[in-house]
Amino acid sequence: MGRENRLKIINQISNLRNSTVLNYITGDRENISTRIAPDAIKVIYQHLEKISPKKKIDLFIYTRGGDVLTPWRLINLIREYTDYFSVLVPFRAYSAGTLICLGADEIVMGKMGELGPIDPTVANAFNPQNPNNPTAKIPISVEDVSSYLNLAQEKFNLKSEENLIKVFSHLANKVHPLALGNVHRNYLLIRSTAKKLLSLHPLGEDEVVVENIINYLTEKLYAHNYMISRQEANKIKLPIKYPEPELENLIWNLYEEYEEDLELQRPFQPLDYVNNQNQFKVSGGYIESEKALDSFTFIGEINQDKMMEEPEINITQQKWTPLIR
Repeated sequence: MGRENRLKIINQISNLRNSTVLNYITGDRENISTRIAPDAIKVIYQHLEKISPKKKIDLFIYTRGGDVLTPWRLINLIREYTDYFSVLVPFRAYSAGTLICLGADEIVMGKMGELGPIDPTVANAFNPQNPNNPTAKIPISVEDVSSYLNLAQEKFNLKSEENLIKVFSHLANKVHPLALGNVHRNYLLIRSTAKKLLSLHPLGEDEVVVENIINYLTEKLYAHNYMISRQEANKIKLPIKYPEPELENLIWNLYEEYEEDLELQRPFQPLDYVNNQNQFKVSGGYIESEKALDSFTFIGEINQDKMMEEPEINITQQKWTPLIR
């Protein structure tokens, strides 16, 4: 009944808004979460080719975030099919999800709708080694580096050239200079991307508003997991629209259908899904439209050797899989 119920709601939203509705859900289920990533672009293209876009396309989104380069490509793709692009936010649209919203002519947020900061966390081969896991690197928050330097200057008043050189040298002794260079590149990238996204609609014509929005979302919130309500998003002059009660109920009901189908509130336990060949398959996200459905599918196997205290779990594939085309 999941797909059938969702289609009924999708069609109701489409009729109310005279739009084509496309749904992009990256689940945040414990132990098997998914994220916005470039591999979704081709899948969304296939959906757009199948549907008959009206004057408006609504992207219904739920996500904790992901790759910060994907939103620019995704929005440019969607705008190949429409002159008016909106995002429907029933609940979470964090990080890369917020970047997608910046490229929309209209952000329809329900009472539970949340955006988030767009300050990225970066990792490359030169990042510090994780002391608890020698094979892993510690991600570096772009704003953490900036805040360290601001701390020295503003809190401790270390503003002379000599003191600033010492402060930076101490940081460079702890973090590889090339990792710091990567941090700065990502700082410039996120600001440039946000500005380009905002330039896709009339809001981008006001340079002061654009700069204020970018500064707010990158520097002024002080925590990457900060939750921005629709009232707060409206105050910084994002193109927020409050839905009428009927539409608000529909977008929330659609979110709850996805939450139930993907079991987002239930931690993933592979043993609950294993077949008689000790293999499992589970969906971690959806791209869905009236004509098609794709699932981000995790496929794996479990080794239940009696000598092991805990079964060994090995995910062998994770990819978008067409369920209905």
